[in-house]
Amino acid sequence: MYKRKGYNMLYVFSLAVISAMGGLLFGYDWVVIGGAKPFYEIYFDIDAVPSLQGWAMSSALTGCIAGAVVSGVLSDKYGRKPLLILAAILFTVSAYGTGYTDNFNYFIIYRIVGGIGIGLASTLSPIYIAEVSPAEFRGRFVSINQLTIVIGILAAQITNLMIARPVEDTQVHTALLDSWNVQHGWRWMFWAELVPSLLFLGLMFLVPESPRFLARLDKDRKAEVILGRIGGLEYARTELEHIRRVLRSDSRGKVRYGELMSSGVAPILIIGIVLAVFQQWCGINIIFNYAQEVFSAAGYDINDMFMNIVITGSVNLIFTFVAMRTVDHWGRRTLMLVGSGGLAVIYILIGSMYYMEFTGWPVLLLVIAGIAVYAMSLAPVTWVVLSEIFPNRVRGVAMSLATLSLWVASFVLTYTFPLLNSKLGAHGTFWVYSVICIAGFLYIRRRLPETKNKSLEDIEQQFTQNEKENEDS
Repeated sequence: MYKRKGYNMLYVFSLAVISAMGGLLFGYDWVVIGGAKPFYEIYFDIDAVPSLQGWAMSSALTGCIAGAVVSGVLSDKYGRKPLLILAAILFTVSAYGTGYTDNFNYFIIYRIVGGIGIGLASTLSPIYIAEVSPAEFRGRFVSINQLTIVIGILAAQITNLMIARPVEDTQVHTALLDSWNVQHGWRWMFWAELVPSLLFLGLMFLVPESPRFLARLDKDRKAEVILGRIGGLEYARTELEHIRRVLRSDSRGKVRYGELMSSGVAPILIIGIVLAVFQQWCGINIIFNYAQEVFSAAGYDINDMFMNIVITGSVNLIFTFVAMRTVDHWGRRTLMLVGSGGLAVIYILIGSMYYMEFTGWPVLLLVIAGIAVYAMSLAPVTWVVLSEIFPNRVRGVAMSLATLSLWVASFVLTYTFPLLNSKLGAHGTFWVYSVICIAGFLYIRRRLPETKNKSLEDIEQQFTQNEKENEDS
């Protein structure tokens, strides 16, 4: 692979940050509802209806699934940029409508609209960044997407903390409908998302289309101009020739879903789907979605919950920076092994704490440790791996299927936590997640090769060769 140090890093960084704002909105939209939950449930009179409570929390996931389904086909047909612009529009509509409506059914519809935006952005932001980044820096640039997700999560947590007024225990139980939190506070939590969504929408018009997508359309001149801005004329010509060589080796025209089942693609797709599902089933996201239940079991009240969530969000942000520093040095495989193994141990300890009825800061410290391990490993690195392992020809479609699997897994995780928690208790639930993490560790150790410092085309050839060797053995 051709390498040089004369990259226009500021230009690549700006492209990565702008496209990764989809990740910021993904993080904000995903977490803001957790802080609004105690208040909109009272407003819509669903605080005693578990089925509607669960539907309000998980409805956005149906939109995520829909967005992931269409993102691959549409992005391979129309490009990465138009679909990211559409995601920005959907985020804007959802943020305004969710906070404005007085009708629970419309509340659900606007949450689904935002979920479609999440599905699009979570698929396309990492793909776009991977396709414009030089190979030796791709890991840290794609990790910017995870960084913005974490910033969005923390922004939602801080916004919720700042907007929510202190709640007395009697207010929680008597459901005072005329309180400020119930009448107005939860609305402003959603409306605050309008600022980054409108900024994202405006800035996306300033970025170019992915050069690899342009090359697929035989728009070599446009692709070369963009690559030239990234690394100069010699880099552009070398990269474009590399891209064209891979495309010529697979020039069958229109992508069909049946091709994903071919011997050259299916094994790689399975790896991507397993990793996507594992990122959710490792269990850490229940701390963000069900913070009230997790911290209540540890002895904290609703006001402490808001502060604890901000603490966990801050740790999440700090250790995402650690991941950005290490992903191109330690490698993807090493970090994912550290993450899956570390979480398995931490979950065993958390389950033991709940089992022995320890409460307070010991549980909080273990929760923080789990988030730290996840933030420096599985959270960002999964997206890095997914953005680079699929063949260029089917990358959009394959990535959409992997992302679809991730959101289906997230729906299952979100839906089953209350059931597991009621049947097995908090201790048993975390022990279940520890078993899943052990299984993930063993799978990654056996099936995932290292991909750092390789071009997307080199990775494609490496995976193809590895799968042939596995078939032969």
